[in-house]
Amino acid sequence: MELLSACSHPCWFLLTLLLGLLLWARRRRAWDPRKCPTDLTGKTVIVTGANSGIGKCVALDLARRNARTILACRSRERGQAVVEAIRVATGNPAVLLRLLDTSSLASVRAFAQAVLREEKRLDVLVNNAGLTGLPFAITPEGLEQTFATNYLGPFLLTNLLLDLLKASAPARVVNVSSFRHSAGTADGRYLTGQERLSGSDATYNSTKLMNVLFTAELARRLQGTGVTANALSPGVVSTNIMRHFGWAVRALFILIRPFIKSAEQGAASTIYCAVSEEVSGITGKYFDSDCGLALPSVSARDAGLARKLWEESERLTGLTDGPRH
Repeated sequence: MELLSACSHPCWFLLTLLLGLLLWARRRRAWDPRKCPTDLTGKTVIVTGANSGIGKCVALDLARRNARTILACRSRERGQAVVEAIRVATGNPAVLLRLLDTSSLASVRAFAQAVLREEKRLDVLVNNAGLTGLPFAITPEGLEQTFATNYLGPFLLTNLLLDLLKASAPARVVNVSSFRHSAGTADGRYLTGQERLSGSDATYNSTKLMNVLFTAELARRLQGTGVTANALSPGVVSTNIMRHFGWAVRALFILIRPFIKSAEQGAASTIYCAVSEEVSGITGKYFDSDCGLALPSVSARDAGLARKLWEESERLTGLTDGPRH
């Protein structure tokens, strides 16, 4: 998302190449999932937004570890195609598709009800689904669509599945955020469009800040349950997340694509938080794109802001008995 500001700079081409070289130099340092021996036989995992990009790569890795892998996707056609591809690639028949649109609270509730009805356990929940570049819009449920998709839907989904996660402990919640969270602001009025941000870039940044705040407050409320919650940044990754932007931004993204992380490389930090022994027992933390512990922004460390956001999110999603002390 830092690419947007580069577009207006007169030397954007040279700046983009320099950025690309720096990203290329960094992208090889990340933890390698292929060297992690964790086996997930007998475990169940859910990955949202798993029909493409980082989510698809995460689901593929977890299926290779023999997990019962549920792909939570909006599109039945694209999702089923990925399910079949993962089954073939891994030899794991327990790869399933369940429809989920995180911008719709009704869809989130229906998905969660099906999981609770059909699954005996849930060991890892990866909240990966997200988008950017959409114009300001209000959903039929009265929510701003980007905030609903990137933050409020995952908030509701996680809370609805908490009892199953607790019953399966030790279990993990993994929230995909972004280094752009440091440029975001958190105000509950954004969730309903009562207050509007200046554009899609600012909106995306703020949803990612909310992801980190949510993670911190969730971890605090889950202390002693055996369920951990961590957030991460995948870095700058070559996916289709820029598809809603104009031609100039898409062209710029294509230009630097050879220098940035592939979706497989960008999935490393998510997989690290989901399966690595190093993260076992760690909770409420933020990991960078090289799988290292990092200090999130000052706003992301504001416990009072996290509690206030949680309470407003509970109200908007109709939750009345969320996890407490």
